[in-house]
Amino acid sequence: MAANNYNNIDLDPLWHDTDWAIGQSLIMGWDGTEVTPQIRSLIEDHHLGSIILTAKNLKSAQQTARLVQELQTIAKNAGHPYPLLIALDQENGGVNSLFDEDHVCQFPSAMGVAATGQPDLAYEVTKATATEISACGVNLMLGPVLDVLNNARYQPLGVRATGDDPQEVSQYCLAALKGIRDAGIASCGKHFPSYGNLDFLGSNLNVPIITQTLEELSISALVPFRNAIASGKLDAMFVGGCGISNQSMNVGHACLSDQVVDDLLRDELGFKGVAISECLEMEALSHELGVQNGAVMAMEAGCDLVLLCRSYEIQLEGLKGLKLGVDNGIITQDRLLTSVRRVLQLKSTCTSWPQALQPPGISLLSQLHPSHLALSRRAYDESIAVIRDNEKLLPLTSSMHPSEELLLLTPLVKPLPASSLTKSLLESTSNGKSSVLTNHDSWVHRDRDRGSIMSGEGVFREFGKGLARARNGKLLHTSYTANGVRQVHENLINRASCIIIVTADANRNLYQAGFTKHVNMMCSMLRSRGQKKQVIVIAVSSPYDFAMDKTIGTYLCTFDFTETALHALVRALVGEITPTGSLPGTLRKSKKVLKARQHWLVEEFDRERDGEGLETLLNAVHRASAPDLQFLQSSSADTFELHNPNVKETHYSVRNSSTGAVYGFVATYYTSGVGIIGALFVDPAKRNVSIGRSLLRRALKNLKQRKGLKKIQVGMCFPGVFLGAPVDAGASPTKEWLGNSGFDIQFPRRLTNMVISDLPNWSAPEGLPQSIQRANISFDLIHGLDNADGVLSHVRTNANPEVLELYRAALSDSKACGIVRAKEPSGNLLGTIIICRQHSTLETYIPALMSHSGDIAGILAPIIPPGPLSTLALQGLALMGVRQNKSHKASKTVFSWAVDDMYEPLLAMGFEILQVFEEITNSPDTVSCVR
Repeated sequence: MAANNYNNIDLDPLWHDTDWAIGQSLIMGWDGTEVTPQIRSLIEDHHLGSIILTAKNLKSAQQTARLVQELQTIAKNAGHPYPLLIALDQENGGVNSLFDEDHVCQFPSAMGVAATGQPDLAYEVTKATATEISACGVNLMLGPVLDVLNNARYQPLGVRATGDDPQEVSQYCLAALKGIRDAGIASCGKHFPSYGNLDFLGSNLNVPIITQTLEELSISALVPFRNAIASGKLDAMFVGGCGISNQSMNVGHACLSDQVVDDLLRDELGFKGVAISECLEMEALSHELGVQNGAVMAMEAGCDLVLLCRSYEIQLEGLKGLKLGVDNGIITQDRLLTSVRRVLQLKSTCTSWPQALQPPGISLLSQLHPSHLALSRRAYDESIAVIRDNEKLLPLTSSMHPSEELLLLTPLVKPLPASSLTKSLLESTSNGKSSVLTNHDSWVHRDRDRGSIMSGEGVFREFGKGLARARNGKLLHTSYTANGVRQVHENLINRASCIIIVTADANRNLYQAGFTKHVNMMCSMLRSRGQKKQVIVIAVSSPYDFAMDKTIGTYLCTFDFTETALHALVRALVGEITPTGSLPGTLRKSKKVLKARQHWLVEEFDRERDGEGLETLLNAVHRASAPDLQFLQSSSADTFELHNPNVKETHYSVRNSSTGAVYGFVATYYTSGVGIIGALFVDPAKRNVSIGRSLLRRALKNLKQRKGLKKIQVGMCFPGVFLGAPVDAGASPTKEWLGNSGFDIQFPRRLTNMVISDLPNWSAPEGLPQSIQRANISFDLIHGLDNADGVLSHVRTNANPEVLELYRAALSDSKACGIVRAKEPSGNLLGTIIICRQHSTLETYIPALMSHSGDIAGILAPIIPPGPLSTLALQGLALMGVRQNKSHKASKTVFSWAVDDMYEPLLAMGFEILQVFEEITNSPDTVSCVR
């Protein structure tokens, strides 16, 4: 630390000059890698005392040191008594403003470091990073990130935060603070009061909102901030621009509120350092208040440095605003000098003119580089986390022969600032603009700077080459987008023995989750046919992508996708290192076990009270589901309520009694001795905390109380939301969960939904009509209950009672539904099937039939006893149904409830698989939901 003692600051007459005092209360930046006339004028004419540098200013370590030296020389020559504060975001991982692969080392993100389980490593890494930027003349590091990810799966902050456990975040951040201080520069915690659980409202003119109460914030989000302040090592605090909306506080922008800055940060938490505002160029603020008002409000709220990132016109507007604030008596001289005093005190701890004018630069960096490179490699190697490897696919050198082809599927993503690709893009952009957003820009400037540079191949190409070299085998590589699985993907999947799918924040880029699950299912089907199709999923940013999805049998996390991280990933994949990283915070196994013991109150579903909450829950489940379950979008509260006199139904919910939110729902039915669980949903954000177990326990208790109960069944065709446990990507996590919950899952019945997507252009397979004719099978179509005695008797004999109710419902809708019968020459029934036109009453209960464009017709519930003609009878019934649907001008037809191997003859007819379920049936005596 510099030893300067700036006593008598308030006595220096210079600071009683309003222009000098205002200049010392602002922090500004600009675009470009050289000093511009504008930034020079701000320092010389407006006495600007603090500068923020971003990736747009920096080309290399040497250029950075020269640039900072020039800025400080300008300040010195302009009569500044004290050096400029030079601030920089250098968080590591994906957020590094200074990139120079020859002199500045790349280290893992905050969450990546936490994945190593070593707080000491956080100290070493942060000290190394702070030492490097200090060598270039930077004296204020904008970090560490003190936010707690209260809702980790859906927050853009992601791996920039340590995790979701306040105590663990505190532990790592205190180590980081010590590292910054020991490197001799100042620290700035962010983003107060929290960016870890924001509600985004969608509009550029709306800021994200904190909805937690102060009490809730106090026991979670504020814990690391409080601990950092109490340590005495935190020099500055970055106050966010988010809103706060709860019963005790309604704030539009935290950094403009004295309730947040003066009351909460200073009075309650005891912070005495420099408070820095969020950038006031943010659209929401400038549209709502204007920058002049915003600057005054920030100062009045208690901020000491008002941030204006880059626009010279807006910066002049902010300066003018503060001067008007003083002239109008809103900002007093005492208030202004209080901020000046804090800023100068900060400068006294982290800089001096000798340091500022002679940064050590490349000479020091060259000395440090070998040891820092070794530290970087160790940190990355120890951060790589293998969450699951159920099939023992790792290392690839053991599970694959070099002659086998490996396929790499990567998403199109924006390159990270900390990459050579980004640097080349910046250098090749003539006007100095780029699409790479700094962390301040991420939502502050997200509309103005949104660019079109998308380079998935560019980011991951070197990774693919390195992996091919390391395993000495052939590697195929292509990208995927929101367009889903295309023919090129299918062709490459058919060639490869092992498929690596890379995801980057799939919880916020849902197409990645859908694509991954689709490919996983394809590979599972190919494996069932004897082909070798290993699947490895790698999350290269947030580990939450598939952390809880056990259908992904081999799952790794890297916590960022810089070149350095991907080099470590190659080493892990080929067995050069044994990954030892783990998931952050509460996702660690010990915490999951703790959560699994929770019990939730289960209440009987009340349509008036819970209907809206159920609709919201269905939407949440739909958004988080694989593509083959997208029909959930068509489900509603009406879907589950049959109002059928022959079916007793009772449904249950787990809800938040304070907000009305429904966290989970289960539908139960009882008819003719069969108790059925027809659906069970849990909010994706509330999974793995025993809500599903609580609902299942209550559902079983209800069903076991029914007199005459002979069996308990999971899955139902009417309503046909879930025909059974969904089989996702060749596995059924729901079935596994049911097994762990007391069900015997050894002998499920496969039920398949199928589809012809282009019905107008479909034609019957050659020879099929002739084969049916030669077998002397005849067909007819009946409508209405009056003609249905024989059909209902046939269904009653050969199917479960709920199927009988589906037939009755179809026969009751004689205008839109009918029954096709297949008969032998003797007149005996070979089989029956339901056909329904578009917009039949059945679509309410069978979501796969629902279509807003009214183009889907249905073929449902074939009842065909085993026999020599059963396959031809099935194909004949399907053919009659398809012809009827074509005659009604449907563009698509769904075939629901193909039992066991029934789907195979339908595949031969041109149907495609839509969803696969497994119906599970147990005796009531054998089912016991474990507690």
